[in-house]
Amino acid sequence: MNGRVLVVDDDRAMCEMLASALARAGFDAVWRTAAAAARAALDADDIDVVVSDVNLGDADGIALCAELATAHPELPVVMITAFGSMESAIAAIRAGAYDFVTKPFAVELLIHALERAIRHRRMRAEVKRLRAAAGEAAPFAGLIGASEPMQNVARLIARVAASEVSVLVSGETGTGKEIVARALHERGRRRDRPFIAVNCAALPEPLLESELFGHARGAFTDARSPRTGLFLRASGGTLFLDEIAELPLGLQPKLLRALQERVVRPVGSDVEVPFDVRLVTATNRDLESAVAAGRFREDLFYRINVVNLALPPLRSRGNDVLLLAQHFLSRYAERSGKSVVGLSAPAAERLLAYDWPGNVRELQNCIERALALTQYDHLAVDDLPEKIRAHRREYVVVASTDPAELASMEEVERRYVARVLEAVAGNKTLAARILGFDRKTLYRKLEHYAARGGGDA
Repeated sequence: MNGRVLVVDDDRAMCEMLASALARAGFDAVWRTAAAAARAALDADDIDVVVSDVNLGDADGIALCAELATAHPELPVVMITAFGSMESAIAAIRAGAYDFVTKPFAVELLIHALERAIRHRRMRAEVKRLRAAAGEAAPFAGLIGASEPMQNVARLIARVAASEVSVLVSGETGTGKEIVARALHERGRRRDRPFIAVNCAALPEPLLESELFGHARGAFTDARSPRTGLFLRASGGTLFLDEIAELPLGLQPKLLRALQERVVRPVGSDVEVPFDVRLVTATNRDLESAVAAGRFREDLFYRINVVNLALPPLRSRGNDVLLLAQHFLSRYAERSGKSVVGLSAPAAERLLAYDWPGNVRELQNCIERALALTQYDHLAVDDLPEKIRAHRREYVVVASTDPAELASMEEVERRYVARVLEAVAGNKTLAARILGFDRKTLYRKLEHYAARGGGDA
């Protein structure tokens, strides 16, 4: 059922005709021939949208629309006006009508207006619900999400946080891997001890080795005094190594030995020092592929990947997009002193339709920008970046009868490959197995898509 429609018109035959046509289109339609009866129907029934004629005989349809806009602000009203009566159309919009159609009209045009109105109402209701739920959807500090994929993540964090096993957090850039690492630390037995993070891609190999293991005085030219490495500085707590796939090959056996023996040897020292840390690592790469290609040691992979915690991309998290948007909006509005309270329904629709290649980090940037630009108490479509306003849906419409919506077989394959990779968090070995390809074939296809401008699926 598309929704429940109340038709209001003083012409009984028109009511019956519209109710019959709407029923054939999948709507549940009821009708009334007087404004008073329409008010009673709204009080007694759950109506999704009202269709009202401007001329109701003993009543003014514009006045009824204004009354409904006050009494039922969440209820969209579509007005039917006389052909060429622009004054009536303007009056209807000023009275709070969602849309209007002019007589004579094709029923298909009215159906399209009703579908948009119902979608608008449901989106507004969802935005309102999510705004109320924004403070309740964070099982761990900073980890916001009510979708099933994120609930699975929260459950896994709760199960492994108290243990001492090494955890590898995998996921695309911007999905919140460090937030998960902090959640593991804060829920574990080491919560009162240090949490120290380092990005393995941010430092060259000699500096990274010194940063991790420390160095003795005179170990190299600028080593005028000894330095304690992060393994020892994080003693009793958690050490988080981000972008572990970028760890230089020369350092990998040293890290492996440290983890196996639970001791570190500072650069330039002959003394081994024991440490006590829990290790959490993170990567946005497919480490299994890196192992197969010889870029990452297999024994180190198994040492750090005792438990794998795969973070879903934002595009697969459904209405979490709106939940996160509301969270960021509230945060930045308070910080800037702006009285912006939420998203408009059209803006929410655009946020849901966008693919978010930059994930949560991109959404955060988008909301901060939109808040800086907006002149209203709700973020509007015009406040969003152009690429989000102009975004076109990426999924394939298989059942459509519109040739403009149908895609070539190559495009269908490209999008399906992308969907499988998304579902397995970028694990190309597993994706190839699901797709029925060998890995070389999958890599060849990805290179072909990238060369044709389809991106790295």
